[in-house]
Amino acid sequence: MASSPLADWENFYVMTGSAIAGFTGLTFVVIALAADAHRVNTVGLRAFVTPTIVHFGVSIGRVASNYVPVREDWRWNVALPTAAYGALLAIAFLIWQRPEQSMYAVAAVSVLLMFIGIHNAWDFAAWNSVRKQQDESA
Repeated sequence: MASSPLADWENFYVMTGSAIAGFTGLTFVVIALAADAHRVNTVGLRAFVTPTIVHFGVSIGRVASNYVPVREDWRWNVALPTAAYGALLAIAFLIWQRPEQSMYAVAAVSVLLMFIGIHNAWDFAAWNSVRKQQDESA
């Protein structure tokens, strides 16, 4: 009886899925702690958390009156995730001709999306902390 080509990948996806869930949870912990300290900038919150939420299928929106996304925001929140999802779409068409290589490509894209999520969570935490400190000193 032939085994599934996914059987060898089980541990990889358990580890990356757990890591992604943990980092997503940490993002919401930072938000909760910032809210308790009355340090949440809701405009920034929407701008930084939207990419994470979009991955779960809901969009809050990046429209804000006093927040202007910089080039790095567009790169990490729009360009890289779009490229990653485009790569997954391309891999879907190649999986029947090159199943083993496609599995490695899906793994690479999964790790890329994890790094994007880590970067965006760290970016939000740093931006929110610095922004509120600047607001308080002004």
